[in-house]
Amino acid sequence: MSDQPSPPSVFDDLRDESTELDRLVAGLGPDGWRTATPAPRWTVAHQIAHLAWTDRAALLAMTDPDAFAGEVEKALAAPASFVDDGADEGAALPPDELLARWRDGRTRVDEVLRAVAAEKRKFPWYGPPMSAASMATGRLMETWAHGQDVADALGVVRAPTDRLRHIARIGVRARDFAFGVRGTDVPKDEFRVELVLPSGALWALGPEDADQRVTGTALDFCLLVTQRAHRDDLDVRAEGPDADRWLGIAQAFAGPPGPGRAPKGTRA
Repeated sequence: MSDQPSPPSVFDDLRDESTELDRLVAGLGPDGWRTATPAPRWTVAHQIAHLAWTDRAALLAMTDPDAFAGEVEKALAAPASFVDDGADEGAALPPDELLARWRDGRTRVDEVLRAVAAEKRKFPWYGPPMSAASMATGRLMETWAHGQDVADALGVVRAPTDRLRHIARIGVRARDFAFGVRGTDVPKDEFRVELVLPSGALWALGPEDADQRVTGTALDFCLLVTQRAHRDDLDVRAEGPDADRWLGIAQAFAGPPGPGRAPKGTRA
């Protein structure tokens, strides 16, 4: 399969992923918004507030790089708390206002992404600069991952879709970052990753003759790289010592390593 996301496709997939999450929260009452999620101290409201907050950051990055640079300075000044601070601020809003803010922000992000896609320029971000397609892929990954937290909190089992291919790609491309952010040696050779999508199609990336290989389902790989489930609970397998090390530290998101989730049998 192609390594590069098609802009119209990933924009549509981001819209659809957001719409699916919207359906989960739109009918919640105040108690539902206050439901605790697997992320420590975060409620359903925190999850949606975080998405609204990062949508605002994405808009600034694409439309006002100077203003976005100011946001990066704030992040550097408080690296341990700036994400939680943004989520706390949004979660304190009345649910109707928070929902409206998220809907408005993601609609504007969709409009700007489609408008600037043809320009083929990159925009600043908290990590490496991003193209419009990459920005959309990142937003889709965040929407899916935080949507998983919401679904888990509400006891909802979501039907996986082939939109997972976008998240899988980020997870693979973030391999070197996952090693580097932990101060460990980065493997010199590429890995082969083969995943079965929900449709049954095979998604693959990396040299076919690679010695280090990862196989499994796309759903479980995405749960792993977004750190929404522990490796022991997932159908993801490694061949080779470097691939095995990677599955223990994989992350698809920028920033410091997350604590991950405990295996199901050890959760309180």
